[in-house]
Amino acid sequence: MATTKTAKAHTAYVCTECGWSSPKWLGQCRECRAWGTLEEFVESAPGGIGSPGRVPMSAAPIRPAVAARPIAEVSAEEARARPTGVGELDRVLGGGVVPGAVVLLAGEPGVGKSTLLLDVAAKAAAASRERGQGPVLYVTGEESASQVRLRAERIDAIDPALLLAAETELGALLGHVQDVSPSLLIVDSIQTIASAQVEGGAGGITQVRAVASALIQVAKERAIPVLLVGHVTKDGGIAGPRVLEHLVDVVCQFEGDRHARLRLLRAVKNRYGPTDEVGCFDLGERGIVGLADPSGLFLSAARSEVPGTCATVTLEGRRPMPVEIQALVAGTAAGSPRRTTSGVDHSRVAMALAVLAARLRVDTSTTDVYVSTVGGARAVEPATDLAVAIAVVSAAQNLPTPPGLVAFGEVGLTGEVRATVGVQRRLAEAARLGFDRAIVPLAGSKELRGVDGMRVLPVAHLSEAIGAALPRG
Repeated sequence: MATTKTAKAHTAYVCTECGWSSPKWLGQCRECRAWGTLEEFVESAPGGIGSPGRVPMSAAPIRPAVAARPIAEVSAEEARARPTGVGELDRVLGGGVVPGAVVLLAGEPGVGKSTLLLDVAAKAAAASRERGQGPVLYVTGEESASQVRLRAERIDAIDPALLLAAETELGALLGHVQDVSPSLLIVDSIQTIASAQVEGGAGGITQVRAVASALIQVAKERAIPVLLVGHVTKDGGIAGPRVLEHLVDVVCQFEGDRHARLRLLRAVKNRYGPTDEVGCFDLGERGIVGLADPSGLFLSAARSEVPGTCATVTLEGRRPMPVEIQALVAGTAAGSPRRTTSGVDHSRVAMALAVLAARLRVDTSTTDVYVSTVGGARAVEPATDLAVAIAVVSAAQNLPTPPGLVAFGEVGLTGEVRATVGVQRRLAEAARLGFDRAIVPLAGSKELRGVDGMRVLPVAHLSEAIGAALPRG
């Protein structure tokens, strides 16, 4: 009697951090080098795994629902971005959300992801009512509906067209979508949603992949934009399999220090727009507000002549951001002086101190040096070297920098001031904020266009920059 060969169960061990799989359990992932992240899951394969000479059968061809058409006859209106009502989010997304697009918003706990998306949901619901479109569906898997309601009252995000559901099961979520036909779907978060047809707990690699695939399919079939909240790992990467980032259309990173008000939204991946735009938000007790001009957070209110300060302009993507660098040089009785930084690159500050000691004889080997930014801003690009050096010398020699001065440029180990990118944009932003004198690298200065009310001082060496910034009368 002939026997029928059934499908064998195939066991694999998959890394929950990066998605790498191994036929046997290992303590460390060979791909991302994480320890204890391999989890076992079982899948079946047609014809049995390991059968010699057996190749899985490919899918049988079927008649497509829509025939292929010449590209000139395909309408592009369906892919037009629609504003969300939050200008800074629209800036990062490239004008708004595209129907059928799936956006993944990742960030550390407490950074304000849920607050931002609840504000987006309320504004989008109000806009959908005016246009006669469907409501906005907000599905929360981490909080109860009452908890989300309290937050909505606090940030004034209540609208009759905003529907709220607390679900953790994929089938129930899809049922809500089928019943209300929303114009926008928000899921907070994808790691809390699970499918009863898939093995494993919520947040596991198989569950995240299955839930993401189902939501992407619904988004494409119904032309519904979907915003997903994603958790991050302890290293700052998006939790779950790496395939999740490849499946979605847009990946945004929400950043910020929980002790500061500033929040930055960056597009890591964007199929519909640029990836070098940055959105700025102010997170306060009354909610989150977009900042079209965040300069007030990064500059001191009073620009008096105080030693140890120097303003600069950094570039966050294509966006110029003014930052004030503050330095303090204080004597110490300890044998090992301290080097404390906040908001700046510690290694670049150490290099600037070494260059000042070797090239300009500004010795800080017996003093404590503190370098910080104002308002929790981050100034880690090389173009901030010149402002850091000027602030340190100003603090060490007790010479205040004149008001209205801004400086940017990279400092090399020999003391030369190297060229930096985006000098014209930095100058324009500084002039808009009222600065009237700028110290810039000599290299590339001939291509600069004049800025009204701005005196540009090109320098080739750090000694020239110190002399221009700290005149000794």
